[in-house]
Amino acid sequence: MPARLLRLRCRRLPGLALLAAASVAQAQGAPARAERPDPLDPRAGVPAAAYASPLAGYRRLGDDKPVPWKEANETVNRIGGWRAYAREAQAPDPAASAARTPASGPAPGHGGHKTH
Repeated sequence: MPARLLRLRCRRLPGLALLAAASVAQAQGAPARAERPDPLDPRAGVPAAAYASPLAGYRRLGDDKPVPWKEANETVNRIGGWRAYAREAQAPDPAASAARTPASGPAPGHGGHKTH
């Protein structure tokens, strides 16, 4: 390795070490947590319960109107063939991803365990 290339690499080393130390220090910082209400206090606030049914998007098998096979084949050909269905299957469902977004703080009933 030429000496010039070695000097260039050695000049960057202290900066990289400083950057690595700063990122480790940031990652090790204590998370900011709000004070929890006293569970024995009857006037303590309780978060509102939210429920989303897992069957909300359910469709019965008989709900769809049968389509003649020629019309179905023409529709598939028009939209781009099997590749269009493969792209559709790989795309995330926006309704499902919105339902899975974690709420701020630990889940109710978990007491905060396994949150680190």
